[in-house]
Amino acid sequence: MAGGKMKKDKPQRGSSAAGAASNPHFQGGISFHKSKGQHILKNPLLVDSIVQKAGIKSTDVILEIGPGTGNLTKKLLEAGKSVIAVELDPRMVLELQRRFQGTPLSNRLKVIQGDVLKCDLPYFDICVANIPYQISSPLTFKLLAHRPLFRAAVIMFQREFAMRLVAQPGDPLYCRLSVNTQLLARVSHLLKVGKNNFRPPPKVDSSVVRIEPRGPLAPVNFKEWDGLVRICFNRKNKTIGSIFRQKSVLSILEKNYRTLQALQLTEKAPSDDMEMALDVSTLGETLGDLSMDDDGNDDDDMEMDDGDAKRADFKEKVLAVLKEGKFEEKRSSKLAQADFMHLLSLFNKAGIHFS
Repeated sequence: MAGGKMKKDKPQRGSSAAGAASNPHFQGGISFHKSKGQHILKNPLLVDSIVQKAGIKSTDVILEIGPGTGNLTKKLLEAGKSVIAVELDPRMVLELQRRFQGTPLSNRLKVIQGDVLKCDLPYFDICVANIPYQISSPLTFKLLAHRPLFRAAVIMFQREFAMRLVAQPGDPLYCRLSVNTQLLARVSHLLKVGKNNFRPPPKVDSSVVRIEPRGPLAPVNFKEWDGLVRICFNRKNKTIGSIFRQKSVLSILEKNYRTLQALQLTEKAPSDDMEMALDVSTLGETLGDLSMDDDGNDDDDMEMDDGDAKRADFKEKVLAVLKEGKFEEKRSSKLAQADFMHLLSLFNKAGIHFS
């Protein structure tokens, strides 16, 4: 509801009442569309549990994404100071305004109609959201790039995506998404939500996750960081030594190395927190929601031959970095944040960069 493109609905024959009778996915005369990620929470006990676990204070400004018809919105308005609701579907916006019009809660609700990924978000203390699952990655990193920092976000995700967010080194679902998110935030799993708690029910189960931004940000160039992590998790179950012997990887790194040498420049971390925050959003730009890693084989797995002296020298330079940090036989799937940070610092010290 809060993200993605809206499609115009074709007019249906017969009255709206007849349509509602024939389609079970209605509330207040409004039909819900699975293709647009519209799955409304229908279990009041679950709504109460989410609000309770969010830890909302009476002074909190709450950002709600994808409020739909307002089942969760009502509880949020009762718990906090005010609610800013971002909703893409104009039908839902009208229903939301109609629901609270003339009530004591109406003056504490602000509704923004638009795509949350394109909106400039105002100040908020806490975010509570039941989002369209297709925007999970970009929304997560948009929120983590928001300034000033908020206290926490409590978000309903597709279960597998949620478990990737909280996965630790060695877990089967540990991936680039896990590493990038946990660099920026503390992430914890709150509760599993079965698909039958929604109208209409989605095809998969969901989970509610709590995300607490870390502050201040780690002193790292996030484009550099993501460049390294992307390479490492492209074949996460191979050894690091094997990954960095690949022809395609060495070619990219050597090109960066030669370019920086020619320009006599060195990469530097962003100068302030706001500039660093802008780079944070880039971490989610190329993340697919569930196809984060690829452990298949292709032509790019070929190791670079040593026929050219310059290429051979550069390859030895890269392998020397791995040897110095004792990374040759380690695997990305088992490396922690500190390991990736150490590996990046060793490469940068050797003049090798990833962006």
